[in-house]
Amino acid sequence: MDTPWWSDDDRFLAAVRQARAAAREVPEEFVAAGKALFAWHDIDAELAALTYDSAVDEAGAATRGAEHATLRALIFATPELTIELEVGPEALLGQVVPARPGTAYTHLVTGDVVTSVIDESGCFVFRPAPAQAFRLQCRPSSGGNVVTDWIAL
Repeated sequence: MDTPWWSDDDRFLAAVRQARAAAREVPEEFVAAGKALFAWHDIDAELAALTYDSAVDEAGAATRGAEHATLRALIFATPELTIELEVGPEALLGQVVPARPGTAYTHLVTGDVVTSVIDESGCFVFRPAPAQAFRLQCRPSSGGNVVTDWIAL
């Protein structure tokens, strides 16, 4: 008759070694996400504060019987500029106010960075909208560097 693994010291220790080895094997995407969350990409960037989130507003409206909106609106602000975002099923639309041309970046939690041009009217678009947590960075060509906190849609 075969003895159970927990009563055989060699088999028990082999099972413990196997469990410890499995615990040390962290998937690469987890490591990349952890590094991206704590990396300080731009020490000179000004953090834009979230001043409006329609998802929070909707939660209050839902208790009053309002219908669920298909777009989500977010507004981030610094003393110098405001970033207005609309998140739809197909795109992330944004505008820098006051309008300034430049470059916008989404820093994804995986470490990938996607770039979009900010036009003369301050508008930019990311297609498709990020499917994972991201941080938005805006660099107007007139100078300055603004970054948002992490956004999970």
